[in-house]
Amino acid sequence: MQPVMTLEELRTLLPLEFPQAVGPDSGLSVAAVGEGSVVMKLEAAERHLRPGGTVSGPTLFMLADVSAYVAILAHIGPVVLAVTTNMSINFLIKPPPGTLAAKASILKLGKRLAVVEVAISGEHDGRTVSHAVATYSIPPA
Repeated sequence: MQPVMTLEELRTLLPLEFPQAVGPDSGLSVAAVGEGSVVMKLEAAERHLRPGGTVSGPTLFMLADVSAYVAILAHIGPVVLAVTTNMSINFLIKPPPGTLAAKASILKLGKRLAVVEVAISGEHDGRTVSHAVATYSIPPA
């Protein structure tokens, strides 16, 4: 499926509609938009760490959730009231601070529900650090 929003359109929309997640100081950005997918990047800094110096679970969950949301918007347009209805995440490896990449791939895009798979990897070695599946509710047009 082809995206209906461009990378620049997403980069303009998100800080306006969702500044708490994709604001200028969030460290989160849309890196790429592709057929049925998006890639988000997070510069994991000190505020994203848990004791022991690894990126926290809530940070990884947020990255997965926002990446799924952005993938859906990229493919349905600026329907900002789409909401998460379910999400599961598996934490596989402790990621160190640095750049994380989240590839969100749409598995199903219906009129009312979307299912998205998100794989988060560390840019330092490319290994998958967490895997999530999210279901989103799309409001009626």
